[in-house]
Amino acid sequence: MEMHHQSRTSYYVVNSITMYRLVSAPFLLILAVVGAIGIFKWLIAFSFLTDAVDGPLSRKYKVTSVFGARLDSVADDATVLVSIIALCILHSDFIYSHWIIIAGLLALFVIQMTAALIAYKKVTSFHTYLAKFAAVTQAIFFLLKFFDLPFGEAAFYVTCAVTGLELLEEIILVIIIPEWKSNVKGLYWVLRSNRDAEEASK
Repeated sequence: MEMHHQSRTSYYVVNSITMYRLVSAPFLLILAVVGAIGIFKWLIAFSFLTDAVDGPLSRKYKVTSVFGARLDSVADDATVLVSIIALCILHSDFIYSHWIIIAGLLALFVIQMTAALIAYKKVTSFHTYLAKFAAVTQAIFFLLKFFDLPFGEAAFYVTCAVTGLELLEEIILVIIIPEWKSNVKGLYWVLRSNRDAEEASK
């Protein structure tokens, strides 16, 4: 009974960390709009930190769930969306000079989202290895820009390359995975699993 209680406590703690990221998103947006840059940049950094810890915590304490996976995906998207809007507000010149690349990524995101809604009637929560790596590069880029640190330009191109590959992978996964799944390692593992299943059925 005690272990059950501990599991429930861990479940609520981990999901509360993820929920913070979602609930804080509109307040972060307000801070960016009103120009409270000092507070905004530290709170957005904290949001990215919660993204780095909630996943490992859920696996460590074995409290992964469909709800938690979906909540994490929505919270991640909300944090990135706020960061993009804040970047448009605070660094509009940067957005203007790179709008073609950004538009391309947005197009891939719309295609991925549309494909998921058509196939699953909800957004994906694959959490692939490539998606996790993309999240890290995105966080590094946004923080470099918001804190006016060097190497923001280089980080931007790395982030765009990784994010573009991640979105392409998710589009392909939506096409080849018939039912909604969470915590999919990546395209390579799905193809290998399908091949092994075909060989076993022969």
